[in-house]
Amino acid sequence: MRARLFWLWMAFVSAAVFSGPTGSSAADRGRRPNILVLFADDQRADAIGAWGNPAIRTPHIDRLVRSGYSFRDNYCMGSWHGAVCIPSRAMLNSGRTLFHVRPDLKGARLLPELLRQAGYVTFGTGKWHNREKSFLRGFSQGKAIFFGGMSDHFHVPLVDLGPDGKLINRRTGDKHSSELFADATIDFLNRHDPQRPFYAYVAFTAPHDPRDPPRRYRVWYYDHRPPLPENFLPQHPFNNGHMGGRDENLAPWPRTPEVISDQLCEYYGLVTHMDAQIGRILETLHETGMARDTVIIYAADHGLALGSHGLLGKQSVYEHSMRCPLVFAGPGIPHGQSSALSYLLDVFPTVCALTGIEPPPEVEGKNLRPIWEGRTDAVRDSVFLAFANVMRAVRRGPWKLIRYPHINHTQLFNLDRDPYEMHNLAEDPQYAEQVEAMTGLLLRRQRELDDQQPLSTENPQPKTLDLTGRERKPDRWQPKWIRDKYFGGTEPD
Repeated sequence: MRARLFWLWMAFVSAAVFSGPTGSSAADRGRRPNILVLFADDQRADAIGAWGNPAIRTPHIDRLVRSGYSFRDNYCMGSWHGAVCIPSRAMLNSGRTLFHVRPDLKGARLLPELLRQAGYVTFGTGKWHNREKSFLRGFSQGKAIFFGGMSDHFHVPLVDLGPDGKLINRRTGDKHSSELFADATIDFLNRHDPQRPFYAYVAFTAPHDPRDPPRRYRVWYYDHRPPLPENFLPQHPFNNGHMGGRDENLAPWPRTPEVISDQLCEYYGLVTHMDAQIGRILETLHETGMARDTVIIYAADHGLALGSHGLLGKQSVYEHSMRCPLVFAGPGIPHGQSSALSYLLDVFPTVCALTGIEPPPEVEGKNLRPIWEGRTDAVRDSVFLAFANVMRAVRRGPWKLIRYPHINHTQLFNLDRDPYEMHNLAEDPQYAEQVEAMTGLLLRRQRELDDQQPLSTENPQPKTLDLTGRERKPDRWQPKWIRDKYFGGTEPD
């Protein structure tokens, strides 16, 4: 009964928050709209209720989906290394492609920097994984900022941006990260002068591990377990080049349904708890009367495997790891969705189009606004994906080709017929022409994007890699209850 009342309350608050803005919008009154970016960390594209997942509770994100416009085939272009969130955030904030942006954003014009110069109040909170100097260029205000990649959600190292433009008040958070970042955003909205447009960048660290949501959120999913991914495997069938990374050490090999089920419950608990904090932010936006003037962008930096293909992390170019949510909602944006291919780096020029600000000439993303206005069906005909020097991929229409240069191996999938990428067609002779055409497209995209990685090697590594019996390793970020559950209370290395 208590759980039922809890979810009824969540639904009531969600409905109240999205009862709809009243009065004229900023555009109607000749002023630029506010921009609120809500950015999740490691959220799979299928971890949203309104996008077709009945096992997860995301009432506030669902309302954004139902009132706004969804890009269902949105991607992170990839990464140079295992910390995929660094280049992902660099691309989002610069509008530049993977091989044209630096991890510290040096030399790039940032979206908040551009808006700040155009008269916007720019506020940032949460994870900024691209160094302090770039944050200071972009933001005029900031509170509860986390300069890092991951942390125990209940002990996040934080810092604020002082009125003199210097970082002050270094401390450790005293509540869950999602609550801290929501609190900081709510404080900003309550203090903000509504006569000035704002750009607020709210970068959650959820649902990134350690997967430690408040207890009631994970227990609810223990009692209502979501199904395993359709493409669950005990182990990836070949050496993809990144089988021993940190993310892959968060469960033993082979993966068991029991361990993956527990991790899914904890992951879903983090998403649902984050969703509740998003509800608090949106409620404040309405209470302050600024909702009618605010475009909300909901996105995540990339996805996560969580048992798909026998993997756990985001260090692959499969759909579960590189596809990620992207939703625009607010004044002037219709309800709808598109299967047009998009990247996170398209957010930059799209915000420029919404605010009437000319994007810098070096921005490589595409303005997505013409899609929801019905002026075009697509802004590109293919997407290119990369991970380190071990994976390259290209998608055009339903066809997706993945190349593993270190083992001279190719995969070909038809995503219309095989959305979970379970049936490799590359070695079937009837698809030889398709493999050749997609390989040619991949080579062209590499040249266009200045990717120097060869697609084959003279000395390939062994394709098979048996990790059976390799134990899960403790990680220094894991809280005590996780160590007790999985490691018998041992301290992490």
